Amino acid sequence: MSQAASQQQLQTMLALQDAINTVVNDNWREQNFAWYRAIWVESAELLDHYGWKWWKKQQPEMEQVKLELVDIWHFGLSLELQQGSPEAVASKMQAQLEGARPDMGDFRENLEAFTLNTLATKQFDLPGFAQLLADCEMGFDELYRRYVGKNVLNRFRQDHGYKDGSYQKTWQGREDNEHLAEIVQSLDAAAENFSNLLYEALKNRYPGSQKDLA
Repeated sequence: MSQAASQQQLQTMLALQDAINTVVNDNWREQNFAWYRAIWVESAELLDHYGWKWWKKQQPEMEQVKLELVDIWHFGLSLELQQGSPEAVASKMQAQLEGARPDMGDFRENLEAFTLNTLATKQFDLPGFAQLLADCEMGFDELYRRYVGKNVLNRFRQDHGYKDGSYQKTWQGREDNEHLAEIVQSLDAAAENFSNLLYEALKNRYPGSQKDLA
């Protein structure tokens, strides 16, 4: 991926995260929420999916591991946004990502090091996160697609009755996240309006839309 594309994607994700946080609380930056604590808890859940119990046979559930990494990324972006605008923060994050040099190692130990750094500094250990992505063979493009997809799906659910219980999670015999995964693969993730395209594609499939009624 080129630096320009990565910079654009970082700015897009930061802007989306800022929008989500603002829906929860207009003055979220001033609240000093414990984002680092959320990362710590998500890291423990991630470890459970990867497996750590020596007294029983366990196989890493890599799909779940990747989903947990995306959740951690949400909180990491929030921590980064505490320090400035999406544009300024994206430049700093880009430099850190380019400077990261992941090494082969034990995933559990790398996760523990990442968590320890997060708790000690109460900041997002971006190089440590880059190491975890490398350990899982999860590229930045995949992180971007997964993050934007989950962001858009959460917004879509809220806009279509998730709070009052009227939202239909299953359409045409498949859950909404299955439709999302199919749509994501059909779109150009490098497009500047990727998130808008995803939202519109979900809307066109959702029961009750004009397209469905035609």
